Amino acid sequence: MVAMLQQPSQFTPPRSDIGVLVQIIFSAAFILYLLYAQRIQSITMLKQVEGTLRRVKALRDEGRRVSIEAIKEIGKPDRDPTPDVERFLEHFFIQPVSLDPAGIIWKLEQLLNVRESKFEDEVRAMAPGASESELNNLENLLEAALALNVYYKVIRHFYLLGKKTMNLYIIMQIHMLLPLLMREIEAYSAALQAFREGMPIGDGVGALVAAKMMRGYEKREVAKDIVAAEVPWEGRTLIVLKAKGPGGNVGKPGDAIRNILRERGREVKAIITIDAAGKLEGEETGSVAEGIGAAIGGVGVEKYKIEETAKEYDVPLYAVAVKEDITEVVAPMPPALFDAADKAVEAVQRLILERTQEGDMVIVAGIGNTIGIAQ
Repeated sequence: MVAMLQQPSQFTPPRSDIGVLVQIIFSAAFILYLLYAQRIQSITMLKQVEGTLRRVKALRDEGRRVSIEAIKEIGKPDRDPTPDVERFLEHFFIQPVSLDPAGIIWKLEQLLNVRESKFEDEVRAMAPGASESELNNLENLLEAALALNVYYKVIRHFYLLGKKTMNLYIIMQIHMLLPLLMREIEAYSAALQAFREGMPIGDGVGALVAAKMMRGYEKREVAKDIVAAEVPWEGRTLIVLKAKGPGGNVGKPGDAIRNILRERGREVKAIITIDAAGKLEGEETGSVAEGIGAAIGGVGVEKYKIEETAKEYDVPLYAVAVKEDITEVVAPMPPALFDAADKAVEAVQRLILERTQEGDMVIVAGIGNTIGIAQ
């Protein structure tokens, strides 16, 4: 019998109905995601912004409450200060026109002086029973509460605008900035306690350095809210200056340095400014660095005065910076910054020895808010 060659059977197992259903669902979900991915992402971001907005609102309300309580407790007003505080928190500042930059510094200074005077008068009216130092602290407290109110309104604006338009790119703007904004907001929130109780803050480390160097010497006022002392050291004469404390004050160090240079002229051989500086991630709080230039923050008016006067009298500008995180600028001064003041004093003294001769006069300016730091 001839053997028959058999072909292998072509067996195909039956397709699973469940597998087909899963494939259909997966394909439909993928198509829906392609069509609605942007909207889904927008909704997710909005939910995250909404949660943060609730947190910021709570901090804003806390700032308002603390301000009202502090004014009632310290200022002893004869009427409820709540309407005045609410009006203060809506205050705004309009920058001068910069199309023609010539003279803009002096226009900006004039506006800042008006703002400062108005704030002082308003706080004095709200808290008639407060002392001068307490008035300065209350003004700082109200400005911190004002900053929290501005942050809340800006975040709320972008949240509502994004919710109204469902535009991904509008929502992304505020969503990407929220982590950085929250660091600043939490710093202002921590500042409420410092300004209410008159505690030193991180920004005051420069003033603390100057206070250590002028301790025990006679002080005189050399400009608005700035005191100075002549300190003999290693054959040199140091004119050490800082804002007048212990109330929250920064004064006008630019005017002070200009007045001293006009008074002492070419006797001054160097100007050293000490101030807090923002640290980069990875740097340690309280680390001290030396540099060239005027170490002073703000909008630039006082820095401009220092640079212009130094140029006029041909005096070199040296700087000592104490590094701190942005969350520590207006928050109560941490121990690391307090300890860093001694290291900054050593850096200043080393600069004086290296860059001046015996018989020279040196201006040493401690820059920063001097709240809680007496002269």
